[in-house]
Amino acid sequence: MGVDEIFDEGKLADRLGPIQAVRNRVLQSIYGEPPVSASELVSHCVAYRDRLERWVCDTTDLLREIRQFGGRILLGGQLGALRDLDHGLHGFSTSSSTLAGYGAVGAGVPPWAITDIVAVTKAYSSCVGAGPFVTEIDGEEAGEYGATTGRPRRVGWFDAVATRYGCSVQDATAVALTNLDVLGYLKEIPIATAYRVGGRRIERFPARLDDAVPVIETLPGWEGDLAGATSFEQLPAPTQTYVTRLERLIQVPIRYVSVGPHRNQLILRESA
Repeated sequence: MGVDEIFDEGKLADRLGPIQAVRNRVLQSIYGEPPVSASELVSHCVAYRDRLERWVCDTTDLLREIRQFGGRILLGGQLGALRDLDHGLHGFSTSSSTLAGYGAVGAGVPPWAITDIVAVTKAYSSCVGAGPFVTEIDGEEAGEYGATTGRPRRVGWFDAVATRYGCSVQDATAVALTNLDVLGYLKEIPIATAYRVGGRRIERFPARLDDAVPVIETLPGWEGDLAGATSFEQLPAPTQTYVTRLERLIQVPIRYVSVGPHRNQLILRESA
């Protein structure tokens, strides 16, 4: 259903009819609620239309105008590189491309218009759903839940092999390292620098992860709160060491470091 259809009430009613029939069966049989009439649905949508109308436009033209006048455009994506339909884990991908290159297609801008690609990664690994997870850990340390969905996430130590692959497959120009503060309770912090597959050490991401075992390197923790830091130099020495070590492993500058959930807790590393 296109946004333009909300401006034609007759077409809107035609499109909502089949949806209404299905939803009413669910409302009545599962939730014991009365059915919703087509006129109610149309009125509901029209009320939103009146509020949103001034924001509706041809976004392709809008973005073209912004580029012509030297403006900057920020595109955002979701899900990691390993969920990508073409370059992710076979059998455990989503239904579309999650990589930066697809931003040009989705937004309707030319590929050359994308000049900066910031890969967002946590200071540890996490995963929603099934599939191989080389650095996964169990126990009390493994608890994390989605902020929006509340779904439990599987977590593990930072995986430099997978992260380096995710950055390289979309040619990331910088990395934003988030959730660094979460590791503040650890005396030592393991990271996976390579895999061992079939008794052989590898540093390139393999085609299959079924028998991959992480090669672990342990760094000293900082055992403290990072919330008060406003620059990279204010972070404890072990924290700085952790970040710079990850940077060397993934081979992409870590330009942004998050030390908390608020906007003012994102540190910009000028030297990265």
